[in-house]
Amino acid sequence: MSGSRRRRHRTGKVVLVAFGVLAVAAGVLAATGIGLPGGGPDPAAKEPPTAQATAQVTKQTMVDTKTENGSLSYGDTGTVKAALGGTVTRLPGPGSIVARGSALYKVDNKPVILLYGSMPAYRTLTVGAEGDDVKQFEENLAALGYTGFKVDKLFTDATATAVKAWQEDLGLDKTGQVEPGRIFYADGQIRVDDLKAAAGDMLQPGQELLTDSSTSRVVIVKLGMDDQRLAKKDATVTVDLPNGKSTPGKITDTRTVAESDSSGSGTGGSGDSAKTKIKVTISVEDQSTLEGLDEASVEVAFTAGQRENVLTVPVSALLALSEGGYGLQIVDGTATRIVAIKTGMFARGRVEVSGDGLAEGMTVGVPS
Repeated sequence: MSGSRRRRHRTGKVVLVAFGVLAVAAGVLAATGIGLPGGGPDPAAKEPPTAQATAQVTKQTMVDTKTENGSLSYGDTGTVKAALGGTVTRLPGPGSIVARGSALYKVDNKPVILLYGSMPAYRTLTVGAEGDDVKQFEENLAALGYTGFKVDKLFTDATATAVKAWQEDLGLDKTGQVEPGRIFYADGQIRVDDLKAAAGDMLQPGQELLTDSSTSRVVIVKLGMDDQRLAKKDATVTVDLPNGKSTPGKITDTRTVAESDSSGSGTGGSGDSAKTKIKVTISVEDQSTLEGLDEASVEVAFTAGQRENVLTVPVSALLALSEGGYGLQIVDGTATRIVAIKTGMFARGRVEVSGDGLAEGMTVGVPS
């Protein structure tokens, strides 16, 4: 009795919905005469029904990947503003690379020098000054080859002597002091992106001179909000280049941005509406692979997840159950049975499955 109750319970729970199995079962009944009046075959059944397709339960590694369009870029830009008043006498051209110790621009024909550091210049450095900004400047002075002073937080007479030598080499007045408007700090080399002023312009402190960017190119991809699973910082990706080559990349930044949608679907009267995107920045370690491509379009293959050594079946083998969830039709010779299963990762037309009694090599029905 207990076995009979269990069979009735399973049959009562499993209902196949719109996957073609009911049609196959009806055809089998018609061909064998089961359930027909008189017990004989249906005289209208001239041929047996087409056999149902089957597939094997396989064990494999599932990888959830998705390819999205992206573009090469020099990344976010910053703005260089004048700290001195005067006349602009020289500006670098767009695309120029400026390194430590070089003139970023000239005012009244005197250079403003690029140095490396995270702290902006905010005061005049002179003998007796002490602080992190002093150490940052002295580190740069030493990196440029000037000696005779100790790199620390104190601006000494020895530091002033080295500063005079540096000023002489630049064609500046040898004061031994460092004016904040005479230096500009950046994290490293910078690339001039665009000019906001021109030679001959009269400057006021705070006026924009140029925009700058990193010297390394990155890949920018803008994902829809439903693809958040792809935007994992530090995850590796594959960048497919327009020249047919591929290069590895790494996600270095993800942020949510609002973009204007000018498709005319907005409700604000102007035809514009904000569309939220995930902006993904990808670094490319081997910059040589990007030579000659400038700001070309690329394709980026993201890997959202991976499951190793799991059981899989074709997605088309899944049967919807009336109580929710999915099942599989197990085919064993001429006998079949329905088993409830749990699904996991979906990828490339297959799905990860698990359930009691489910094993590699089993045959499952694939409704047509």
